[in-house]
Order: sequence, then structure tokens, then C-alpha cells
Amino acid sequence: MKHLVITIGCEYGAGGPEIGKMLSGALGFAYYDRDLVDSVVDRIGVDKDLVKKADLETNVHYSFDTSLGPRYANLTNRVISSQFQVIHDMAEKSSCVIIGRSGNYILKDRDDVLNIFIYAPEEVRIRSIMEHKKISERKAAEIVHFNDEKNHARHKYITGTYRGDRSTRHIMIDSSLLGWEKTAQYLLMLVEMIEEKVG
Repeated sequence: MKHLVITIGCEYGAGGPEIGKMLSGALGFAYYDRDLVDSVVDRIGVDKDLVKKADLETNVHYSFDTSLGPRYANLTNRVISSQFQVIHDMAEKSSCVIIGRSGNYILKDRDDVLNIFIYAPEEVRIRSIMEHKKISERKAAEIVHFNDEKNHARHKYITGTYRGDRSTRHIMIDSSLLGWEKTAQYLLMLVEMIEEKVG
């Protein structure tokens, strides 16, 4: 199979990581999700908890010592810059599936990338989180809303666009239409047709 990078942006609770893992497994592609945070930690040498916080927020500062005393910088920008490099390295290394991290924007200049966005109705996503985490509907709704706000804010901070902007995606799909497994199967057929076209 020709070198291909698949980026999957997704709404929280819509099954993006799970669908991406099924797709990568079927294709034999490398799979990158939250472990990207650890790659960034190794690269920039910043406390893991701070990096996780900066990964969700747009204005996290950290201090560092200089000859003139302590100074402060925006850790979020440092994390984002490092993630840009990590994602480019992963895309260059092998065919892979990359979940989130604004991968579609970061790799926008490559011609071997398929950009997918997975969404679902809010009530479906809340129910999914309830079942996965074994929590109440109220708590699940709070988690979904919190993650939606943070993810939308971070994506706009990085790209200047909204996460569901169709101009930056090749395909957008409601995962509740077919369910997660069949959505992965549908996307696999799409990848195979793309391969036939370019191969």
C-alpha cells in the first residue's frame, strides 16, 4: 500500500479513537493518540502534568531561571510547537492514523493525507460516555460539554478555524448512523478506493 496518513478529528464521545484504532488495525498502520503527549514530554523535558494541562488550555505559563532571575513563557505554545514536529515526524516515518491534535491542519501541505472528522448527536455521545465510564447522565453531560469547549478552543487557537469546518476535511461522518465498527468498515472501503484511484 502506498504511504498514507489518516487524520481523524472527532467530537468527544463520538468514537474517533476507537474507530481510528479499528481502521489502523485493519490497514496495518501505526496508531497515534494520547501517547503523543508523552512524545512531547520527552522532546521538551517539561513535567508531564503541566504538558497535559497545556494540551487542553491555551494560556498555561511556566517559569524558568535566567541570569536576570525567573522568567515566564507560554507553555501551551511550546507544547504545540513540539507537537507540530512530532506529528510531522510520525507522518514521515510510516503510514499511520493520527487522532486529534489538529493533525489535518499540521499536515495540510502534504498530498498523502486523508482528513476525516467523526461526530455524533450530543445525546448519543453522552450515552456513550455513561456506558464507557459507568457514570450518571448528568456527569457524562458535564464531561462532554467540558471536552467540547476545551477541544474547540484549542483547535481554533492553533488553526483559526472550527473543528468541524468542512473545508479542512475530506469526509465528515456521523458515527451514530452505522455504529463504530461499521463506520470503521465504511472508512476502510473509502481508503481502499482511494488506493485504487492513485495506485
